[in-house]
Amino acid sequence: MKFFLLISLIGFCWAQYDPQTQYGRTAIVHLFEWRWVDIAKECERYLAPKGFGGVQVSPPNENIVVYNPSRPWWERYQPISYKICTRSGNEDEFRDMVTRCNNVGVRIYVDAVINHMCGAGGGAGTSSTCGSYYNANNRDFPSVPYSAWDFNDGKCDGEIYNYNDANQVIDLGGEAIKGSEYFGNGRVTEFKYGAKLGTVIRKWDGEKMSYLKNWGEGWGFVPSDRALVFVDNHDNQRGHGAGGASILTFWDARMYKMAVGFMLAHPYGFTRVMSSYRWTRNFQNGQDVNDWIGPPNNNGVTKEVTINPDTTCGNDWVCEHRWRQIRNMVAFRNVVNGQPFSNWWDNGSNQVAFGRGNRGFIVFNNDDWSLSTTLQTGLPAGTYCDVISGDKIDGNCTGIKVTVGSDGNAHFSISNSAEDPFIAIHAESKL
Repeated sequence: MKFFLLISLIGFCWAQYDPQTQYGRTAIVHLFEWRWVDIAKECERYLAPKGFGGVQVSPPNENIVVYNPSRPWWERYQPISYKICTRSGNEDEFRDMVTRCNNVGVRIYVDAVINHMCGAGGGAGTSSTCGSYYNANNRDFPSVPYSAWDFNDGKCDGEIYNYNDANQVIDLGGEAIKGSEYFGNGRVTEFKYGAKLGTVIRKWDGEKMSYLKNWGEGWGFVPSDRALVFVDNHDNQRGHGAGGASILTFWDARMYKMAVGFMLAHPYGFTRVMSSYRWTRNFQNGQDVNDWIGPPNNNGVTKEVTINPDTTCGNDWVCEHRWRQIRNMVAFRNVVNGQPFSNWWDNGSNQVAFGRGNRGFIVFNNDDWSLSTTLQTGLPAGTYCDVISGDKIDGNCTGIKVTVGSDGNAHFSISNSAEDPFIAIHAESKL
């Protein structure tokens, strides 16, 4: 059923006891492929004022420059050194971003890719974002330094040949580094460097973790007040798409906003919103290669994220996190933080509603017919502004108003043909 598919997108979030965000901020945004200078600006002008707790950034370490296909998003996941030097910017720009974002209470989460180096298809040379030499076929990465001695024999054949074969995806794929003194030093260098820059390390891209040894060796060098590691595997997530724009290839914008709204309203886990760029369909030899598209660019130079007068993004950037429905649900999550899941209702199909204690309530209509019903919200009596259809501005509401009676009940009407067939109200949207 449709709503089960909607709920499945809760996969954008992950559970973590202490995400180390500033108190009262409960969600972060993945600014996929953004430049460091643009992220610094966005922290100051938008993310901090709107209550976002952090930014997940694309891998900052030097990578192979891929020309066939032309500069795809996944070139960022072909590291050759741990120099902070990519198309997102250099080390000085990275440092400035971290400082400026932290100064306004927005944390930086690094997408750390550190064991993904021996795909033989990478070739050899200095075609890299900082000009460092590498030889993937010989497993030679002197800028780390790694050599063939640092890779598991028989586990580094160069490629994944079948992504439907779990053994290949998890165990092989040509990227398994074994434990060694060099590897330990390289790993410690990366972790120490991330901590020194004031970052929170979000993701160890543990592509082939079954053969990765000495996990604690590197972990032990990370200051506990700075370190936060989440293990992820982007090869296992290929169905989810590279970023928000790719998701919209498969889901219309209405479904996407409902899915993110559900995620942000639900108390489970620590949430991440995807935000990326616009692409067009791209076919080569009759095959859709949309999955290859890299960020908006001019001859390989990533474009600036510009802001339009209506606060949306320009220059081919989508910026889903700036959509009213999504940034208002980030605020909703902050308002209801710590409140219990309550007052669940459903019609046995794809109309559902639930509350968060006495601080918030949300209703979805994902059926092919209208919703019209009275529900117990758990909220105090009063008139509330629906933060999906509008904003509360100077005590007035630019969208739908919802009246909650003295008994906590309110009547909700949502057309199945509405642009956004869901309603959300919370304590701070009370008029």
